[in-house]
Amino acid sequence: MIGLDVLYLIGGTFFAAMALLSGADRENPKRLGNGLFWGLLSVSFLLGSHLGDLINGLIVIALALLAGLGGMGHGRPATTTPEQRREGAARYGAKLFIPALVIPLLTLGGTFLFKAWTVNGQHVVDPKQATLVSLVLGILTGLTLAMIMIRPRPVVPLQEGRRLLDAVGWAALLPQTLAALGAVFAAAGVGQIIGQLAGSGISGGGPLVAVIAYTVGMALFTVIMGNAFAAFPVMTAGIGLPLIVGKYGGDPAIMAAIGMLSGFCGTLMTPMAANFNLVPAVLLELKDRYGVIKAQIPTALLLLTGNTVLMYVFVY
Repeated sequence: MIGLDVLYLIGGTFFAAMALLSGADRENPKRLGNGLFWGLLSVSFLLGSHLGDLINGLIVIALALLAGLGGMGHGRPATTTPEQRREGAARYGAKLFIPALVIPLLTLGGTFLFKAWTVNGQHVVDPKQATLVSLVLGILTGLTLAMIMIRPRPVVPLQEGRRLLDAVGWAALLPQTLAALGAVFAAAGVGQIIGQLAGSGISGGGPLVAVIAYTVGMALFTVIMGNAFAAFPVMTAGIGLPLIVGKYGGDPAIMAAIGMLSGFCGTLMTPMAANFNLVPAVLLELKDRYGVIKAQIPTALLLLTGNTVLMYVFVY
């Protein structure tokens, strides 16, 4: 059955390639740091389930030290030139969108197909991982189509991937790191502490104050964590369930749905959400690395206000 093990193998192989290419880049004065960082990440993907908690923990600490102490730098991947990219864009035009559009189409189709696909009564794909398997399949299919269409040198896609990773750096790991941190916070009882603080601070404030504390708290905690999924268990355990649902009788489904939307407002306003806010700035080659965030803040605040009003109107 195809599950996470296969995906970890593919991811680990990719990061191993990044490590080798980074270590061989003599144009990067910090090539050894880059190579070691992506190499350690590759080891965690390929062998993490066999290494045990202690070794995996040491790998995480090493990654943090490499990033925090400035051990990573920008290389000069041997890829296509700006002139070649402009020429290719003019030659292929809208056809360049075909490989990109294949990814979401296969992800959506595969999610439904793989959950029901069985052979001799056994699932071919782990139903719990159908979406992730479909996403990886879509990426590999899109890459194959792009290679057939454009016919670059085989190393070009890897070098382009390294160019993007060098530009984003360690922040590329923020989404998965912060999501895991949210689960750790919830298990450690941070939600209960927040609930106690919120309960003492807004007790007697009424249903409206509870809603404002929850929606604004979701946004602010997401700004800190960089991920609404990381903020959700903490804020819901601390404010949503005990106050909105428990004390004032709110609808938990409405609370959860609008609460997540409130958290996404925080996503628009934080550099911690690197995949949403920093990667586009790099891809668009913006002079201001935080230009995307600055453009999104007014919309985020307006949406947060709207979510707060909607929750107060519909949750009770």
